[in-house]
Amino acid sequence: MKFSYLILTFFSASILVGCSKDFLKTEPTQFTTPDRLGADARQDSKLLNGSIAGLYTTMFAVNGGGTGGHDDFGQKSIDIYLDMLESDMVLGALNYGWYSNLARYNASVDFTTNEVYMPFRYYYRQIFGANTIIEILGGNDAVPADAGNKYTMGQAKAMRAYSYFYLSQIYGKEYGSGSDKLIPVYTSSKQVNQPKATTKEVFDLMVKDLDDAIVLLTGFTRATKDQIDINVAKGLLAYVLSARGTTADLGRVVTLSQEIMTAYAKTSPAQLYFNGTNATTAGFNNVATPSWMWGVDITLAQGLNLISWWGQIDQFTYSYTWAGDPKTIDRRLYDAIRPDDIRINQFASPTAASRRLQPINKFWAPARVSGGQRNVETDNLYMRSDEFYLLNAEAKARLNQDAAAKTTLKAYLADRVTNISYIDALSGTRLLDEIYLQTRIELWGEGKAYLAMKRLKRPVVRGSNHLFEAGKTFPYDDPRLSFVIPQAEVLNNPNLNK
Repeated sequence: MKFSYLILTFFSASILVGCSKDFLKTEPTQFTTPDRLGADARQDSKLLNGSIAGLYTTMFAVNGGGTGGHDDFGQKSIDIYLDMLESDMVLGALNYGWYSNLARYNASVDFTTNEVYMPFRYYYRQIFGANTIIEILGGNDAVPADAGNKYTMGQAKAMRAYSYFYLSQIYGKEYGSGSDKLIPVYTSSKQVNQPKATTKEVFDLMVKDLDDAIVLLTGFTRATKDQIDINVAKGLLAYVLSARGTTADLGRVVTLSQEIMTAYAKTSPAQLYFNGTNATTAGFNNVATPSWMWGVDITLAQGLNLISWWGQIDQFTYSYTWAGDPKTIDRRLYDAIRPDDIRINQFASPTAASRRLQPINKFWAPARVSGGQRNVETDNLYMRSDEFYLLNAEAKARLNQDAAAKTTLKAYLADRVTNISYIDALSGTRLLDEIYLQTRIELWGEGKAYLAMKRLKRPVVRGSNHLFEAGKTFPYDDPRLSFVIPQAEVLNNPNLNK
């Protein structure tokens, strides 16, 4: 892989913002080395604040995947891709063309498409930045003495693991035996053109990085929710272990998710949907929502508008959904929501004259004026506590702890579904299927159902409202449900398949 020198230049510039005048004068060289920066960072741990902040900014930056497309805006752009691959999100019209090749299942198997290039470039860009920070702080095995540097190291390792996790899910079919070749692994910014590592090697690195991060982030109090803290690192580790799925892994998932459940309440019923009067206090638009573990406060200064997650999803934002390319819930999934489930109110009725099956009461700009939000101020969500209430129940069910799984699931659904007694009769596969269904309902539009589909090996069955392949079934390991390695990597990395 050939990383752009532009990334390194930008990264170095962000570091130098925090340098003192004395530092700039002591060694008037053309380039600043990681060793020199590391020495200076040991004197002032604030030196790297701009660098770690740059990784978080890339998560919502327009063109973070290098395509210039209006579907390229960081993590949330990839969340839409995943929801469409898993097919719970439906492209409702073809007026502008964005996502049409993805919805047709054409893009994922064509290595020349921007769709398969964008996530690859985005996550390896994050990995390069994380590796550079880790090197400045002493390398993969270093434990900085300074508390500030220790917290920065923890965040960088967690960001590296986050990136490898999504790459492993998007570009791989399953964990398998662990010997399957998956993706290239880079643990240093100096490495180039690495061959594909085995799935075991990728997962071992992610687990080690996140275990290290949890230790390093102990005692860290973050200033804003866009930063990774110990609970976010635990959440990422729970996802990695769930995907690998050994008995020992699932036991750790139960423990990690329980710790998160203790630290965070779930999203309350009053925050789940618009009820006619709570436009400014509910909805998935505010990072201050107590159940949001990881997200970013979007402000006018960040300059997001047409090209944004909100622009592609929200009827009340001036962009593609408002202009005629709505994103809706799959009809089969909508029909599977029980009538006594309050979450059915998140979506417009299938019989509505307009906005049919759109998530107008889950995601909205608070003014609720159609096309009214021209410059985006609504916030981006990356992780919330509800994911781990459901993951806790899932892990217990996968461990054949049916009674414990049912207890967790019933407690979670008690303020969402009026009659939860039907859960008592479930066991085995039927219980796990119900947990999977509830995960898809609760987390619709948040990019997480694809991860559940992969780890539980569940087929995709498209509802009647899809423009393409309506009513058809696709097994979880169908090549169209994963991405091929993009052309740029195949051509530029001669060692890829060695």
